[in-house]
Amino acid sequence: MRIAVIGAGFTGLSCAYTLLKTGHNVTVFEKDPSPGGLAIGFKPARHQLSPKTNAGGDEHWKWSLEKHYHHWFTNDNSVLSLADEIGYDVITKRPKTSVFIDSRIYQLDSPSNLLTLPSLTTLDKLRMASALASLRYNPFWKPLEKIKAAVALPKMMGDAPYKKIWEPLLVSKFGRYSSEISLAWFWARIKKRTPSLAYPRGGFLEFANALVAKIEEMGGKVHFNKEVAELKSNGNVSLKFSLQSREIKDFEKVIVTLPSFFFLKIAHDLPQDYKNKLLMLKGLGAANLILRLKKPFLTDGTYWLSVCDKKSPIMAIVEHTNFMDKKYYNNEHIVYLGNYLPYDHPYMKMSADELLKIYDPFLKKINPSYSSFMIHASLFKVPFAQPIIPVNYSKIIPP
Repeated sequence: MRIAVIGAGFTGLSCAYTLLKTGHNVTVFEKDPSPGGLAIGFKPARHQLSPKTNAGGDEHWKWSLEKHYHHWFTNDNSVLSLADEIGYDVITKRPKTSVFIDSRIYQLDSPSNLLTLPSLTTLDKLRMASALASLRYNPFWKPLEKIKAAVALPKMMGDAPYKKIWEPLLVSKFGRYSSEISLAWFWARIKKRTPSLAYPRGGFLEFANALVAKIEEMGGKVHFNKEVAELKSNGNVSLKFSLQSREIKDFEKVIVTLPSFFFLKIAHDLPQDYKNKLLMLKGLGAANLILRLKKPFLTDGTYWLSVCDKKSPIMAIVEHTNFMDKKYYNNEHIVYLGNYLPYDHPYMKMSADELLKIYDPFLKKINPSYSSFMIHASLFKVPFAQPIIPVNYSKIIPP
């Protein structure tokens, strides 16, 4: 069967690879010049590199870096099995995870760390630990999706732990949608999380390129800089590559791996009831400001810092080089300042310099001198990165 796959992110590429294994004729179309989707990577232009960060004088990055922070959990079995199947090397480490509470950083990546948090009473900590354990070892998500996390969590763990840690995290992640989020979403985050994390050697871009090479080796085709503008069905499915172009390709089946609002823009012949279901699915975009520094920002070695402060302009601070060795990045220290935001949020219209000016007072609470050893700041934005998971979400997912 002749099948088109729209999108060369990891969903699209793994889909193409699986279909080729079963004997189908597969072509992938991607609007960007390289694969990876939300995990797409980059290397800085040579003029942006700092020779002072590398004693050996080899002024380039050996590895690419994701525009939006990425890692795998060690129980992400499907993608780890895929990497193993195509012979791609994956690095596993246990980085340090912490929280920022009351203007201080506390390690929080094990039950023993939780019990040493000074900002909660012993009873609060025990109650929170009990609530998290009950969620982690509960195999049944379905009853939980009927309940709002913001309603259930204070009852389960008490007001103090919820107000101190979890409410600020929900608000910073989901903003105005935070009160709508299902307890099933929170359950999935607790159940899925592993203390050790995995990362493809060389970066996600290199892993995506290896998967593209495997697809082409198997007889598949992958076209970059090829944006599909319109889908039409007349027995087969026709792909048009620009509304002005006469270039049209026909396939027996098409698999679309784009966010639903992009799908709606190109697929005009969908039944109205199906369109209505897609319109019910909401999501947030992402803005990631990447700082490249000559010295560490999080000097205690923390990789992931969740910011539990409702007044913070930043959701999370992720120091990539406290996870992967800085030697792969010209000995630079790389820090993500991450936010999930609605498309109309003012931050989504700002430049890197404008956003850094807003973030700067908060960043100086953690590392007062960081700006004195900064090399460069880059800003990357996408319109869709985080689905909104309200109560009874499973009932609105289209078939």
